Amino acid sequence: MIKTFTHEKLLRYVYNELPAKEHQEVEHALLHDPELATICADLLLAQRCLDGLQRQPRQQTTDSILQYSRTFLKAG
Repeated sequence: MIKTFTHEKLLRYVYNELPAKEHQEVEHALLHDPELATICADLLLAQRCLDGLQRQPRQQTTDSILQYSRTFLKAG
C-alpha cells in the first residue's frame, strides 16, 4: 500500500511534532520513497537556514522606537 503524506505532516515530522506512531510511519516511508526523502531533506535544510536567521530588529528600528517613546516623556 502506498501512503501519501501532506506537506503539513512532513513539516510536523521535521519539527518533531508528530505522535510516535505517525513519526514511525513517516520514517518508514522515507526509507522506501526517494522522492519523499528528497522533499524532507529540503525541508530540513530550510529549517536549518531559518533557525540561523537573525531574530532581532535592526538598530535603526530600535532607535526609532526609543526616539518615539521619548516624546511621551517630554509631554508629561
